[in-house]
Amino acid sequence: MVMALDGIKILDLSRLAPGPYCSMLLADFGADVLLVEAAPGTNAKLGAARNADARAAAYNALSRGKRSIALNLKDPAAKQVFYDLVKGADVVIEGFRPGVVKRLGVDYATLAAINPRIIGCSISGFGQTGPYSNLVGHDINYIATGGALGVTGNAGQPPAIPINLVADFAGGGLMGAFAICVALLARERTGRGQDVDMGMSDGVLSLMTSAFTGFFANGSTIRPGGMVLNGASHFYGVYETKDGRWFSLGSIEPHFYAALCEVLVLPEIAGHQHDQTRWPEFKVKVAAVMRTKTADEWMAIMSERDICAAVVLEQENVVTNAHNLARGMVVEVDTAIGKVKQIGVGPKLSDTPGKPTKGAPTLGQHTDEVLRTLGLSDTRIAELRTSGAVG
Repeated sequence: MVMALDGIKILDLSRLAPGPYCSMLLADFGADVLLVEAAPGTNAKLGAARNADARAAAYNALSRGKRSIALNLKDPAAKQVFYDLVKGADVVIEGFRPGVVKRLGVDYATLAAINPRIIGCSISGFGQTGPYSNLVGHDINYIATGGALGVTGNAGQPPAIPINLVADFAGGGLMGAFAICVALLARERTGRGQDVDMGMSDGVLSLMTSAFTGFFANGSTIRPGGMVLNGASHFYGVYETKDGRWFSLGSIEPHFYAALCEVLVLPEIAGHQHDQTRWPEFKVKVAAVMRTKTADEWMAIMSERDICAAVVLEQENVVTNAHNLARGMVVEVDTAIGKVKQIGVGPKLSDTPGKPTKGAPTLGQHTDEVLRTLGLSDTRIAELRTSGAVG
């Protein structure tokens, strides 16, 4: 089966979630991703080495479909191996703090001198430039800076903290994969590679494009629980049901709202959808009615009436949900310990679909294989292992 990114060779130096997710997305569509991992004993600041446990690798979905070579990039011999790999590569991904790759001698300028067609992608918290570029941080700090954290939660309460989806996976990994594909397309026209500077806080702010439209137009601001889309209204929010689960309503359009009022048998709120002074009162009424039936009962009723609604699925129910299964979003992947379940591929391409091809490698699983493709003899490989240059 032809895959969209067949023939694209990627060297992935990244360690934490954004980079591995970025290269996983590309591997799922056929890219040959080689993890360039820290050899045992390498400085922990460059990323702790993974263990060699086959079961841990099998369930490591972010590294699925990839190969692994372990190099100590502080060793000149290992660095030369990396340079040789760059000669035949299309993309290098890294997720170190700004300045680290320069000190290691694997920065974009160095790599482009070896291979002018190479595309570099640096995924960092605040980007390679600007006053925050050298600050440490995690997802919560990047969504704070990018504006996403400040619009979540309920009025009068601290912002709600999501798990690390918005900055790490969307603002960093997903945006990085998109940028790499754009750079690959540009290279088809120019013949040249280029450097991608993907700051996660930038990615978050890009995701906030629509949210800032009103601010730029008339100075209006969004506060937690202060607008329809973040919980201010009674017709767009979550409610507890009879069985203690949560249920989401999103009946924004007038015809959906009218149908919701009918199903809830609340004629007193019909015709008053946009009376914001009564939203708190209406929330109480809707909440009381929602507690009279189970989440599944409400889903059956509302789906028949064409109302924007859905059960808030807990993780154990997400992976057994009929729709998610029908869409191929839970798959079985072949690994060293047999088939294991993982989350499937989001984008559905009709002609060159993506597919997880195999499980993740163990640390350095393909070191010897890769070194042989570079022309190194078994004797030389053994010497590199003995010196600690490779693992």
